[in-house]
Amino acid sequence: GRARALHRPTGTLLPNGKVLITGGYSGSGSLATAELYSPEMPGTSGTWTATGSMTVARNQARLIVLTHGPNAGKALIAGRNSNSFTDKSAELYNPATGTWALTGAPSTTRQAYVATMLPSGKVLIAGGVPAPGGTLNTAELYDPIAGTWSSTGSMAAARNSPAAVLLTSGPNAGKVLVMGGFDGSTSLASAELYNPATGTWANTGSMATGRHAHTATLLPNGKVLVAGGFSTSIGTNVASAELYDPAAG
Repeated sequence: GRARALHRPTGTLLPNGKVLITGGYSGSGSLATAELYSPEMPGTSGTWTATGSMTVARNQARLIVLTHGPNAGKALIAGRNSNSFTDKSAELYNPATGTWALTGAPSTTRQAYVATMLPSGKVLIAGGVPAPGGTLNTAELYDPIAGTWSSTGSMAAARNSPAAVLLTSGPNAGKVLVMGGFDGSTSLASAELYNPATGTWANTGSMATGRHAHTATLLPNGKVLVAGGFSTSIGTNVASAELYDPAAG
C-alpha cells in the first residue's frame, strides 16, 4: 500500500511502465513529495517507492509526459500550491535520475486546470483557479523545444476543475475537447473545442448535466466517456455518465 494518504494528487504513466504520483494536499498544506508505483510482475505484487521531491509543493496540478524535444520522456508539471497564491513555476521530472528541475514558468498561477498533449508535442493548459475567489478562462502553450510558455486563445467560459480529451476521430480530430467545470457560481454543462492550428476555441454540444471535477476518457471507438463529478455544490455527487460523439458533436 501507499505510505500516506493524499487529497487530489496527480499521476501519470511513465515510458518505463512505472506510475509517478506527486503532490496533493494533507492537513498541513500542499505536498512536494512523490512516489513511484511499479506494476505487478509474475509472482510479485505491485510496490510503491519514494522518489525525488518537487522543487515546489503543488496541489491539484497536472502531469504530462513530453514526447518531443530534448526532454522527451520527462514529465511536466505546473500549477501553484495552496500555501502560495503567487507561484507560477513549472518543473520536469527525469525518470532516469528520479529528480526534478525547474523549466520555464507559465504567465499565470493556476491550479485545478486541465493539461493536454497536442499532436505537435506542445502542451495546452487551460482554466483553473488563480487565487481564492477567481476562475480562469485563459490558456497557455508549453513549447518542449524552447522550454517556454506562450498565451493562446481563451475559452468562452471560465472553468475550474473541467476535464479535457484530445479527439482522435471525426471532423475535429486533433482538437481538444474541454467540458464542464465550475465558473464560480454553478457547474457547467457546456463544452468547447480548441483548434491548435488557429489557437481558437469554438462551442460544441453541451452535456446533459452540469458537472466539475469529473472524469473524461477517450474510448477506442473515438467517443468520449464522461462520468461522475460534482453538481454545483461540492457536496452533491453526480452518478450519471454521458458519451460525446465527435462526429456529431
